[in-house]
Amino acid sequence: MQFPRDSGAGLPHCFAATRRNGHHAASATVLTALRQTRLASALTAWIEAERGRFVLWLPVAMLAGNVWYFALLDEPPPWLGAVCLLPALAAALVLRYRPALRATAALLAAAALGVAAAQFATHAAPPPLSVPRRAVQISGTVHAVEALPEGRRITLEHPSLGGDPPLQRTVRLRLRESDAAQIGTGGRVHLRAMLSRPNPPAYPGGWDLQRDAYFNGIGAYGYALNVVDVLAPGAPGGTARITQALRETISARIAAVLDGATGAICATFLTGGTAAIPESDRAAFRDSGLAHLLAIAGLHIGIVMGLCFGLVRTLLALWERAALRWPLKSIAAVAALAAGGGYMLLTGSHVPIMRSFAMACLVTLGVLAGRRALSLRGLSLAMATLLLIAPEQAMGVSFQMSFSAVLALIAGYDALRPALRRLHGHGGWQRRLLGHVVALALTSALAGTASAPFAAYHFGQIQLYNVLANVAAVPLTALWIMPCGLLALALMPLHLEALALVPMGWGVDMVVWIGRSVSALPSATVPVPHMPPWGLACVALGMAWLGLWRTRLRLAGLPVLLLGLGSPALTRPPDILLAADGGLLAVHANGATYLHTRPSFSGFTQDAWTQMWGSGTARALPEQPEGGLACTEAACRLQAVPGGPVAVLVLDGAPPPEACEADIVISQEPLRLRCEQGDPWRVDRFTVWRDGAQAVWLDPPYPDVLSDRDYRGRRPWVPPPPD
Repeated sequence: MQFPRDSGAGLPHCFAATRRNGHHAASATVLTALRQTRLASALTAWIEAERGRFVLWLPVAMLAGNVWYFALLDEPPPWLGAVCLLPALAAALVLRYRPALRATAALLAAAALGVAAAQFATHAAPPPLSVPRRAVQISGTVHAVEALPEGRRITLEHPSLGGDPPLQRTVRLRLRESDAAQIGTGGRVHLRAMLSRPNPPAYPGGWDLQRDAYFNGIGAYGYALNVVDVLAPGAPGGTARITQALRETISARIAAVLDGATGAICATFLTGGTAAIPESDRAAFRDSGLAHLLAIAGLHIGIVMGLCFGLVRTLLALWERAALRWPLKSIAAVAALAAGGGYMLLTGSHVPIMRSFAMACLVTLGVLAGRRALSLRGLSLAMATLLLIAPEQAMGVSFQMSFSAVLALIAGYDALRPALRRLHGHGGWQRRLLGHVVALALTSALAGTASAPFAAYHFGQIQLYNVLANVAAVPLTALWIMPCGLLALALMPLHLEALALVPMGWGVDMVVWIGRSVSALPSATVPVPHMPPWGLACVALGMAWLGLWRTRLRLAGLPVLLLGLGSPALTRPPDILLAADGGLLAVHANGATYLHTRPSFSGFTQDAWTQMWGSGTARALPEQPEGGLACTEAACRLQAVPGGPVAVLVLDGAPPPEACEADIVISQEPLRLRCEQGDPWRVDRFTVWRDGAQAVWLDPPYPDVLSDRDYRGRRPWVPPPPD
């Protein structure tokens, strides 16, 4: 028997063992050595097959460090990320001949870099505002003017409240609908308004608007109490203000030609602003799976760059000298990249389009160098760049859906490319048309399927007919709407934009019709129960494992992905929710959501609750007992689990006598309860005033109460407890 040279030093000892201990011991030792040899060979073969793929996991490690930072309950020391980064990076550089240890050190360094980037962004943000509780006089410089379905909204930078020194954060104000003042970017205005802090999450673990406002530089929201007094006309200065003024001018020129929802959607395609789109049309786009058309991203910048590339290359090819002597492809690629960068600035430089532009830069560099850019490497580099520039975006739905969709497209087309080539074949136009239709449907299916778990986590529903809607709407957008829009931009200096805007409006009307028709189909949207955060992490890890590896080892990501998708069945949602303002009290029992409201309740909170429970709609409290829920006009009694704790919900007036016998008493008003025997847990208006929204689980043996403050902890974007 012959052994490989690298079988290890243990084989001579095998023969010695044969002489000393007999045939059986030697055979066992030989088999062990063989297994070790085969394992080492398999590991070596796998490493060779996956060569070049390990670096793709560094941005994933950065994302893990980023998410870990935002999940903390207390702010870590500001030096934590940097101190952990330096030794891990040094170890990765030193351990050159220990691949496993070097890879581990590199992953730890990337995770520490993600933590450090998030810490830097947190400490670089200006401190939150102390918002007055009464009406206040505000003066400031107009940063942006946005059209709404009814009225306008302005954003003031460096605002001064009541004559105080200018503040570092912006204030966003909704103007009165009858206010016709001429307001432009860069102008100085003065008005009287009511302000409020950004709203807290609708429930513990819900969307954190306060965190988003903290990193976006927004200090308060409010509404005007009088007509705006313009102190100085708009005089934009600087790149940001000039771009914003240009965006507002384009929107106004579009509104002059196309009014209503058609003009608002056309302005969205050309400027990125979505505030003026009516809610009914937003819902139609969302429920049909066409919401990505309103979120300016890779599709839009790809169309812009593709049209520019083709136009520049065609025009240069018509000139004989350029066609014979100039590198037309490289020149067209640079021109297309410049057009894409301008479109990115014009539409607001949001996360999806920044990701797409970063990848476009890599592709252009590949064209200039005469080499093909690796798409997965480009995606990883774009992800790492965004995590360094705007680490807070990793917690948002735009970042998650964007990168998951692109990863699925790259990995999916890489796996299905041979089949698509066979389908396309060398036939006539019929085969080519069939191939394009299949590719379009496959693109919608891959992107929609990959982003569906993240949409379900944030919005509580999935769309069943998104492929049908996209097959019809995406070609219309790419071949009609966007070319007409770009032509309208080119004609605006000549005041001839109506020649292109009117046909563009026809295309937009057709897309709106497609969205409304698909969203009206039976079961167009299916409500799904809320996925816990650890389930979403499993989904993300499973997708990354499936998409980044090359060999069959990628299939190991399927169980992790399925575990994440099935996580809602492994967790139980809360039985009772009480809103942060006390306006809403909800009970989830018998598979339905029951709601008790006060006059000033929040519709946004109600929608967030029904999405979290996956119930679709909310009902009024039942008049007859249903399961463990029994209600009167004054109170409800709930026992969610047989033999479990009992909750009494006070609806009107004083608590009923049986409240003292309950395990927990919940009220939307300040609770006045005196019990001679027993002392139930109390959650009332004062509780939510101090600690935010409350979630209650009635699991044996005692009720479990989680407040928003307990869930988010003591972070810079979480307001301190009121005095």
